[in-house]
Amino acid sequence: MVLVIAEQRDGVLHRASWEAIVAAQQTGQPVQVAVAGVSLASVAAELAAAEIEVVLTVEHPALESYTPDGFVAVFADVVTGTQPDLVFLPHTYQTREFAPKLAVRLGRSLITDCIAVKQRDDRLAFVRPMFQGKFVADVAPTGPAPHFASFQIGAFRPDAVTRGATAADIRAFDLTLDAGAIRQTVEPPFQEAKQAVDLTQAERIVAVGRGIKAQEHIVLVETLAAALGAEVAASRPICDSGWLPMDRQIGSSGQTVSPKLYLALGISGAIQHLVGMKGARTIVAINKDAEAPIFEVADFGIVGDLFEVVPALISALAADA
Repeated sequence: MVLVIAEQRDGVLHRASWEAIVAAQQTGQPVQVAVAGVSLASVAAELAAAEIEVVLTVEHPALESYTPDGFVAVFADVVTGTQPDLVFLPHTYQTREFAPKLAVRLGRSLITDCIAVKQRDDRLAFVRPMFQGKFVADVAPTGPAPHFASFQIGAFRPDAVTRGATAADIRAFDLTLDAGAIRQTVEPPFQEAKQAVDLTQAERIVAVGRGIKAQEHIVLVETLAAALGAEVAASRPICDSGWLPMDRQIGSSGQTVSPKLYLALGISGAIQHLVGMKGARTIVAINKDAEAPIFEVADFGIVGDLFEVVPALISALAADA
């Protein structure tokens, strides 16, 4: 059995929790999901729509606000009580803080930032980027079960989750928690600057690379994005040059995305960029270099000058509007 530890805040389920559920479903093993907090009825009902065995609600007034020691204490009890073979988590800021402590508390291995799970030599292996995405490694955990793994945001598509014919059972986990033993307090959750954008939530993205040549040509990309109802993104050189804000960067040192449509304009396709966007459902690449690596992952490719192709696309979209 695979236990997925979902993440919610103020009754809103983190999108990456669905991605961890997709990863669990792909193992072919039964799946259970645990979620902690207070007033979890709506979150539990949302999770119960997936094809899983049971949703475990872990409710206590002391869990209303996340604390690392509180979550480690309760999820250690959940793991011990359910005896899963694997424990999957989304690789979020919150998980990065408490998951290592939880694994250490239970004396188990933890593989972080995974992008896939697969069978290798009759055992389960986890695929994760290495050396800033230059390579990927198949990592097989050792030692006694359960093994812990967290999954990179964007590695799986939330809409790929298998829905159940009927709602899963929802059960309250029998929890004993000494609130006085929670010694830590947390500051308000980290907030991006107001101008920052969460590209992981975008359904369509128009991304630009070195082929745009100059900052004054960015307006062409923005016009196309507006016509498509898409967000604008970029490869690292564009952001390093200050042509677009750093929060628009896609890749190993930027955001990892999995939109329905990813339109790459003048992007060669270095591995550092590909690891951030290859999970997109449909990738369209426009590049005048027919040998550009981006075409190896693209579903549709146009070999041509973006300064000729993009205006034609804008005109066609305007005609259809």
